Amino acid sequence: MHRKRTWTLALALGAGLFTLGSAHAADSAKPKYTIEEVMKALHKGDDAIGKKVGKGQGTKEDFAKLVEYYPSLALNKPSKGDLAAWKEKCNALTASAKALKAGEDGALEKYRKAVNCKACHSEHKEDKEHK
Repeated sequence: MHRKRTWTLALALGAGLFTLGSAHAADSAKPKYTIEEVMKALHKGDDAIGKKVGKGQGTKEDFAKLVEYYPSLALNKPSKGDLAAWKEKCNALTASAKALKAGEDGALEKYRKAVNCKACHSEHKEDKEHK
């Protein structure tokens, strides 16, 4: 009987430590790409993927690239602004990219709304003149 209680306690303790470790790992997840790398890959230049997708000319490969890059944004810290607002904007971008990739109805409109560069930059990008 004593042995059974010891095993139960050990299993409970192990599960608790695993859960604690998993939660900490999620909190400290490292982004695959920096904000600058995401912007360069998806939004820089006249032929940028983000612009092409916004015009309704995106391909499955373009959607896959959006889904690959956008999740990194929320794992980075913006140079200014409210972190919760930042994550909300980033998560909206990621969700819209996943909707595009899945071919969901209304996904393009969802993406166009989420990819509001001015709103994001005004709130979260440090002015170069003030650095």
